[in-house]
Amino acid sequence: MQEQTKTVESVINPPLISEFERFRRVFLSRKVVVFGLIIILILILTAIFAPLLAPYDPYRVNLNAQLLQPSREYLLGTDDVGRDVLSRIIYGTRTSLLVGIVSVGIAASIGMMLGLLAGYFGGITYIVIMRLMDAMMSLPMILLALVIASILGGGLKNVMIALGIGLIPGYARLMCGQTLSVKENEYVIAGRAIGASNQRIMFRHILPNSFPPLMVMMTTMLGMAILAEAGLSFLGVGIEPPGAAWGSMVNEGYKYLRTNPVLSFAPGISIMLVVFAFSMVGDGLRDALDPRLKGTL
Repeated sequence: MQEQTKTVESVINPPLISEFERFRRVFLSRKVVVFGLIIILILILTAIFAPLLAPYDPYRVNLNAQLLQPSREYLLGTDDVGRDVLSRIIYGTRTSLLVGIVSVGIAASIGMMLGLLAGYFGGITYIVIMRLMDAMMSLPMILLALVIASILGGGLKNVMIALGIGLIPGYARLMCGQTLSVKENEYVIAGRAIGASNQRIMFRHILPNSFPPLMVMMTTMLGMAILAEAGLSFLGVGIEPPGAAWGSMVNEGYKYLRTNPVLSFAPGISIMLVVFAFSMVGDGLRDALDPRLKGTL
């Protein structure tokens, strides 16, 4: 009888678990998220240890080894100037990871600040900032980044700036919506009542409680930024030669799709896997940070 009572009570009032344990269980409950984490881990390790992993110098031209098919010597063959494709893909992970992190960092820091100001102060501040964001969002992100990159010119630094500016509106709008919601909570109203400054309320109370959905967006946008960089490089306004970039490798290899398809397929598959991995991890974070699941499995 006592065991039945305990069973009924456990069903009605499930035992609480620690927040970290709940996060871990929900986040790792889907195999596709674990697969995405493994891909991201491989990407990071490849970028760090690229000089040790690459079998050849990715920038060394060898005109005697042009357009070689995959073999034991060159696992993915060589490009039109004799550079090892595998080595260039390995070094391309550095470019992709750097562009993704820096551009998302630029967009998140500026966008969150603009959204926080617009949502907290409202009025003319809200109107000016949000209408500016609406104007920027009237153009697709990749097109906006293409225009900015064309003005600034190619190169790694300019591509990161262009993508960072192009991603700002999404963060600003999300942060503004979060601020409008959070600032109506009791602890914010209590902070105003005791005379807390605007800066303290914004950065001590509103920003930390608005961060979970922004973290999900940052993770997802890492993949989108890497894809956008590949698109810019494919169009010729991204990473300048002879830099190793997956998008430019796809562009250089598409001319040989019939004779040597691996030149485009190998970097293309790399882009696809990385974007998929960040998207799945972002989806897993969204589920794990869902406030409706707090206190449950």
